[in-house]
Amino acid sequence: MEPTAADREELERFAADLAHADGVAAFSEPTLLDLATPTGHGRHLVARGDDGAVIGWAHIDESDPDDVVVELGVAPAARRHGVGRALAGALAADDDARPGRIRVWAHGDRTGSADFAGDWGLVRERELWMMRRPSGAGPLPEQRPVEGVSIVAFVPGRDEDDVVAVNARAFAWHPEQGAMTADDVRRREQEPWFDPAGFLLAREDATGRLLGFHWTKRHPEGRSGDDGPIGEVYVVGVDPDAQGRGLGRALTLAGLHHLAGRGLDEVILYVEADNVPAVTTYRHLGFEVDAADVSYRLPS
Repeated sequence: MEPTAADREELERFAADLAHADGVAAFSEPTLLDLATPTGHGRHLVARGDDGAVIGWAHIDESDPDDVVVELGVAPAARRHGVGRALAGALAADDDARPGRIRVWAHGDRTGSADFAGDWGLVRERELWMMRRPSGAGPLPEQRPVEGVSIVAFVPGRDEDDVVAVNARAFAWHPEQGAMTADDVRRREQEPWFDPAGFLLAREDATGRLLGFHWTKRHPEGRSGDDGPIGEVYVVGVDPDAQGRGLGRALTLAGLHHLAGRGLDEVILYVEADNVPAVTTYRHLGFEVDAADVSYRLPS
């Protein structure tokens, strides 16, 4: 379907209701941003009940034709009634639904999602951990400067291209994060949570060159809309040429101290489960695994 403005508002409410009911978001931030953009590139499959209300929604991101990403959610009252199966069947019937091409995210790694994936022959491919540093984790380590480097706040309208260039190098291996564009940054600058003071850049004193960044985020109502405000280590990226100087830890600590200064002692972050160096760093800072998202792929 090609959603109207009213459809987009209805799907946003549907996604929010799911997150509230399940305690975990069924749809990621990129999907919701795409939904909110009239020129978004995603396709939508929507199931409606007898009363016309949305009871199921699948978002299909085809921006990379060789890696089509699908997120799918079904209203709690409509589960185990074939709604998810109908949406998956419609997706499988697509002429472009070639094996190996489609990846499906299951946020929260719940038993029902794993069973659904097994029924469709999907193979577990990636695991993304949400780690949490609780408010009772104790004081943060003191910040230590990195010689020859200053950490400064992001300036909208000036720093987008530098951030995108470093991000592409830092996350060349990452199928989602590495594809971030300047337009993606500017779009997030329009979000209510955006705070340039919490977007920290590490620049080389001698040249002004950007070496890395830590973009923090604030969730005023928590993650499911009914708990207290929490902070997020949104993205930490370091240029590969600048690694080995302690920039990752310095930037992470600078962001955590910034969030604490805003009264956000509880902080979450997302990290690939197999990124051992990053996970080790975060554990040393008091983070522990709190939840997991899993992507499944239709094998070739």
